[in-house]
Amino acid sequence: MSPLRAPYTPEAYERHGPFVVLEGVSGVGKSTISRLLAKQLGATAIHTLTDPHTGWSNVVNQEMRPLPQFAFYLSGLLNASDAIRQYLAVGPVVADRYASSVMACHAAVNGVGLDQVKELISPFGPYLVEPDATFYLLSSDNSLKERMGTKTDVKQDDTDLFSVPGRLARLRENFRAVADEDPSAITLPTDGRSPDDLADIIIKHLEVRRAQCDRHRHRHP
Repeated sequence: MSPLRAPYTPEAYERHGPFVVLEGVSGVGKSTISRLLAKQLGATAIHTLTDPHTGWSNVVNQEMRPLPQFAFYLSGLLNASDAIRQYLAVGPVVADRYASSVMACHAAVNGVGLDQVKELISPFGPYLVEPDATFYLLSSDNSLKERMGTKTDVKQDDTDLFSVPGRLARLRENFRAVADEDPSAITLPTDGRSPDDLADIIIKHLEVRRAQCDRHRHRHP
């Protein structure tokens, strides 16, 4: 992978907290857990896509062919990385979706191979902020349907999970494959656990990770 050159290099910044990502299919609880984590960690919560891309996704999904559609989501991801750098200079950041979603969802929705999508995104990898931890939230069909029943902002992506044949299975397989190659990945089953339970598990994991990093710094100053 060749390095990016000016003016396409990301801005330099100093982290003042962890960058945590929540991944998984629609309705698994990412947004709720993100809000809880942001409150408990004193973090900035963002959704990938950030503004100004947020309001354009419905039109893009309905009217664009796969390649320009991918370019739109890649643009949103790069823009989100810029925002994440700015927020990390102040404190922790929790992202509801990130690069894994761009790859897993685009491949599933457009019926293309995950390797093909990875090839498209690979040249831009150096621009993306690397997460300290990415939690892949897992849910059974029954639990997912229960959560969908209480969701107040149901979107097309949500209803397509069960109405489009094979969509949910493809998404799960894509997320699993992406997680297998993600050095920051932690799989987290959600069945039988409340959002508060899951937020507590994530925070405990971050505390353990921080303690390990502190011990490593003390041993190798």
